[in-house]
Amino acid sequence: MNLVEQFGSIDIYVFDQLLRGNIAPGMKVLDAGCGGGRNLVYLLREGYEVFAADASAEAVDHLRSVASRLAPNLPQENFRVETVEGMSFPDEFVDVVISNAVMHFARNDDHFEAMLHAMWRRLRPGGLFFCRLSSTIGLEHNHLIQPIAGRRFLMPSGMEWYLADEALLMQLTKELGAELVDPLKTTVVQGVRCMTTWVLRKHA
Repeated sequence: MNLVEQFGSIDIYVFDQLLRGNIAPGMKVLDAGCGGGRNLVYLLREGYEVFAADASAEAVDHLRSVASRLAPNLPQENFRVETVEGMSFPDEFVDVVISNAVMHFARNDDHFEAMLHAMWRRLRPGGLFFCRLSSTIGLEHNHLIQPIAGRRFLMPSGMEWYLADEALLMQLTKELGAELVDPLKTTVVQGVRCMTTWVLRKHA
């Protein structure tokens, strides 16, 4: 088995959490905004109890197909066609929530916080919240990113994204009563976007 077969196209920062034992066997994992399940191949293969939601029926169908091959004992209803803010999973039922390249699709502050709180509610006390999202950190003086309104920006790609900043992420960390597992880490992608990793622990 080669590495792609074993790990799929897993985000390198999710992989880092695996290496450090923050995501470990026996944990229940929810991928909120899962897409086709790029971060779930290894977890499915290794027997984790996995749950996922995405607004795209096509993406969820693909993930169900992958899961039926790698983890045939998992119920298909674990993978749901739902928005992040409208997820129907019960509260406090998973040990890890993954949100990878999802939050910058928020329409405004209210939508961003609705998604955040929906994910936070599903997390058990002591659980891990892993979020990778686009931000303005490192782009503060970049004229390629055009402000639209509030925290919405026109990106060089032509897409409109909601970009968080350090002050917002730290404020929300405090409001959630959460603990930062790592300092905020931001990757600048050649001046056209910045991706920030925001990892929190929910107090027990």
